[in-house]
Amino acid sequence: MEKFIKLYSTAVPLPVENIDTDQIIPARFLKVTNKIGFGNNLFRDWRYNDNNQSITSFVLNNPKYSGKILVAGDNFGCGSSREHAAWALTDYGFKVIVSSYFADIFKGNALNNGLLPIQVSPEFLKDVLEVIQNTPDIKLVVDLEAQTLEVENTALKETFEIDTYKKLCMINGYDDIDFLISNKEKIETFEKNRIATTII
Repeated sequence: MEKFIKLYSTAVPLPVENIDTDQIIPARFLKVTNKIGFGNNLFRDWRYNDNNQSITSFVLNNPKYSGKILVAGDNFGCGSSREHAAWALTDYGFKVIVSSYFADIFKGNALNNGLLPIQVSPEFLKDVLEVIQNTPDIKLVVDLEAQTLEVENTALKETFEIDTYKKLCMINGYDDIDFLISNKEKIETFEKNRIATTII
């Protein structure tokens, strides 16, 4: 995975509550196991009509909004446990999802795929969505080391929580296997000491 330390980007506002994983990536697109190309079908039924034409009213089809941060409504990622939802979001280009609540399984899947879910207070979320909608080119600053999210040139700033292990992995660009490999020498030393102690 790519290292994630700090992100400075515009954001896409999606003020819809209870967005489930079937809305993020419809079940009919889950027949493949390769992560590549899932972004093409992100929010497929919201982005396109039955004739495969873009629905201009949907935010991802609005050229004034872009960026690597998706700011969504409360309870994002509910529904089924499909990891494909995280694949679709990352393949589309999102690095961060902001909401006032995330479904636990989605949060885990996101972190395992290098996608940072930032949970903020409902009040902060409301303010950020309003600012983005009124000023599409405004930048958000995500500092993973400091665990802060702020809106440039405003007083809007809030800290967020993240599992210590997942934070370490994201900062270093590790998946679980990479983390084990990074501790190879410590593991080998432990094993040698354990064997020596057992023999004695």
